[in-house]
Amino acid sequence: MNRVFYIGVLAVIVPLLFIAISIAISPWFDLVNNALSDLGHAVNSDAAPFFNFGLSTGGLLMVLTAVLITGVSWIYRSLIGIAGYFLMLIGVFDEVYGRLHFYVSVLFFVTLLLLLIVYGYVERKPLPIAPAVIGITSWYLHFTQDMPPGAAIPELISITIALPVYLEILCIKSKGTSSSISRKT
Repeated sequence: MNRVFYIGVLAVIVPLLFIAISIAISPWFDLVNNALSDLGHAVNSDAAPFFNFGLSTGGLLMVLTAVLITGVSWIYRSLIGIAGYFLMLIGVFDEVYGRLHFYVSVLFFVTLLLLLIVYGYVERKPLPIAPAVIGITSWYLHFTQDMPPGAAIPELISITIALPVYLEILCIKSKGTSSSISRKT
């Protein structure tokens, strides 16, 4: 495994670790009734510095991964870089910024969804499509039925379903395996 692989893995570990720390120090936080971003509200949350630092650092590491990885299709590098940029912006423009925070959050999750769909299409693998449908369904239920009332569960579902594709892109390159991922760089 090369250093880009480790940077890419840290891009996942860092924000998740800081989200966990933020939850641990926020007894008021409820996965069903809150959004993860409630932890990053600069005025209302003592966990905001940890949460926002974790997201911003994780996003920066994703952008670095996208820039440094070689032998991977430009579309994957672009989507990883764009997702990383929006993740940084979620940490920078926390809930204090209102609609701006909402827009960058939506763009982050849409980019993760696009990574799943594009990967499934380019690699001719139907597997990422089923998780994409689950992610879309979780957001649909949240926005139309208020199920759950907070966005944390759809957020965590979206992150969890995108992880295998992201890690597979990193692993294939790191192992030097040839696939259509490495074509057309």
